[in-house]
Amino acid sequence: MSVAKKQYKRITTKSLVEMKSNGEKISMLTAYDYTMAKIVDGAGIDVILVGDSASNVMAGHETTLPITLDQMIYHASSVVRAIDRCLVVVDLPFGTYQGNSKNALESAIKIMKETGGHAVKLEGGSEIGESISRILTAGIPVMGHLGLTPQSIYKFGTYTVRAKEEEEAKKLMEDAKLLEELGCFALVLEKVPAKLAKKVAESLTIPVIGIGAGAGVDGQVLVTHDMLGMTHEFNPRFLRRYLDMYAEMTDAFKQYIDDVKSVDFPNEKEQY
Repeated sequence: MSVAKKQYKRITTKSLVEMKSNGEKISMLTAYDYTMAKIVDGAGIDVILVGDSASNVMAGHETTLPITLDQMIYHASSVVRAIDRCLVVVDLPFGTYQGNSKNALESAIKIMKETGGHAVKLEGGSEIGESISRILTAGIPVMGHLGLTPQSIYKFGTYTVRAKEEEEAKKLMEDAKLLEELGCFALVLEKVPAKLAKKVAESLTIPVIGIGAGAGVDGQVLVTHDMLGMTHEFNPRFLRRYLDMYAEMTDAFKQYIDDVKSVDFPNEKEQY
């Protein structure tokens, strides 16, 4: 059953908590550049995540690990210049917060000062609790991220579903409650069993946004390039492609090549 939506001129962290309490689902997508962010924000998305997935999508790396803080700042500042309404959350990249809370605070401050973003996102639970607490003391909103945490891919060794076993599920639940207690305003759950994700969402007062975590959470996030079908080799079960942009763009490029080669483009109306 659909829920009547409250109209928000600007989405804030407070808005997301209200949306959860009102039973309204939260929509979240990624963006890494001005043009895409302008379209996504104009469509009415609630949250844009400037994800470290830019490492894969924009730079072609195999993992999210290589992207730097300065590169994240470049992408995030481009996105922020485009938006009028949505909340912009920026990933802290690998190596900028793990094991050093002072470094974590400095990284978060640099992102907030140089991008104009509204919040940062960190991967992990109790092991990064000190970093989260220190960032929060500066008044910087923090979104948590549990389940499959891509920055730890070499620890896990695989991108398969997390927390299927009882012990890991118990730790995930404990970490989720800890992140709420520390002061995180929201939580992303990635590739965890739907029943567990629903249980987590129901146990927390902060919004839980899922990716591959079923429909029982408070919102959903996808990588925009994936849901538009611009990428075509990535086919996880949780991904719904709303367009086949890979095919459409390829056809357009081939048509352009043909038109140039045949001198059909430009025609008389397309020149001065």
